[in-house]
Amino acid sequence: MQPKAYNFLWLSLALMPLISLSFLLAISPQDFWWLMQVGRETLQSGSVPRVDTISWSQAGQPIIYQQWLAGVIFYALYQFGGIAAVFLLRGAVIAGAYTILWRMSAKASHPILATVLIFMLGLATANNWSIRSQLLAYPLFIITLALLERWQAGEKKYLWLIPAGMVLWVNLHGSFILLLIMLVSALLFGVGEKKALLQVTLAALLATLLNPYGYRIWNYLIFMLQSPSDHLFAFEWAPPQNSGWQMNLFFAWLILFSPLVAFSKRKLTKLEWLWFLGFAWLALSGLRYVIWFQFLLAFFSAKLLADFIKNETPQEKFPALNRAFGVFLFMLPLIFLTGFREKWMGTSAPIYETAITPLRATGWLIQHPEQCANLWADYAFGGYLAFALPTCKPWMDSRFNAYPPEQWAEYVRVTNADSWQEFFAEQKIQNLFLSSAAQPKLIQALSTSDVWCQKYQDAYAVIFSLCESQP
Repeated sequence: MQPKAYNFLWLSLALMPLISLSFLLAISPQDFWWLMQVGRETLQSGSVPRVDTISWSQAGQPIIYQQWLAGVIFYALYQFGGIAAVFLLRGAVIAGAYTILWRMSAKASHPILATVLIFMLGLATANNWSIRSQLLAYPLFIITLALLERWQAGEKKYLWLIPAGMVLWVNLHGSFILLLIMLVSALLFGVGEKKALLQVTLAALLATLLNPYGYRIWNYLIFMLQSPSDHLFAFEWAPPQNSGWQMNLFFAWLILFSPLVAFSKRKLTKLEWLWFLGFAWLALSGLRYVIWFQFLLAFFSAKLLADFIKNETPQEKFPALNRAFGVFLFMLPLIFLTGFREKWMGTSAPIYETAITPLRATGWLIQHPEQCANLWADYAFGGYLAFALPTCKPWMDSRFNAYPPEQWAEYVRVTNADSWQEFFAEQKIQNLFLSSAAQPKLIQALSTSDVWCQKYQDAYAVIFSLCESQP
């Protein structure tokens, strides 16, 4: 058994750079701001919104916000401690999830190997650390994995945590179905006590009904899995490509796993192979599923690499020093938290993704509310408006499944300056809130028009309105 202080030191070495990175990653507006608005409306009214209140094109249409609890958590923290509290939550979630996975990997192999693997995992998965509802599901997935691994080894003491986790998960993110998939596969191919697990599975299934929508949450899940707007226009539903260093790392790890399996003396169980193959298929079919598979890939790699390193118990001479240095490493990332980092980093690490978070332009709209009438905006800008200026409702925003595919197709066509005059006249659009980075063709076309007049421009946004002589 490894000394506790020794383990704590290696854990802190693994997590310090990951927590630091989580504090430095800018907020992407697409899924954050509209979710914050859902949280605000839920807390202010005492119930989850049942109709669309964000856009004017779908105003009053029924909508399901399955992720409502994530919005409430984000907004409550924002109210309590500002945006720094939200960043702190992300750091805590990443630390908690990756700590559990580190402990599993260290137990299966060695603390040093676990540290290397978790650090590599953090680098490979940081592109999935956006502050959105899915982030809060990561610890629940890893806890479920840990409990089922213990169940495989004959320990069932904490299995009750699985249905308790489902109560949270079903109100946080649509990936709650993964918990049931893991449970059913364990019932079929696991080697633990099946009676106890069957009871837990049934309890978890019943727990899915503990949400504001009851059994209709399953209808929503089916809708999400089949949503043409998501599949056609949201990049995260597309298969992953070996583009960028993080995806390079993912594909390299996946390729190297085959010789690792071949040469390792240890073997994965039937259940672990089922999880590996099932989640690998999901990951290769859609980018949004990659991170779940990467969690498994890291843990299974630790198990298979265990015999390649000496697992000797070190003689710990200075446990107090190890603990103190470990605590220091855990506290060190706080210098990167917004509110502290500006004092020594200046503006070199922005809080928001500035190109798609129109802070200054929205400030101008606040001073000129008349420019919000029948507004057509870049979809990411619309996501930010949902919270920053909810009275300024766009034609659409970044909630992909809230709009039919025909509406998204129209958005793409107009963004590319194709038949935009006819469209704006048909929809009676009066104001435009455009992205310089995402809509240059449309901005160029409008700049030569006698019908539209430019009202505002900065480095990231341009606002046009119908010229006063126009009806």
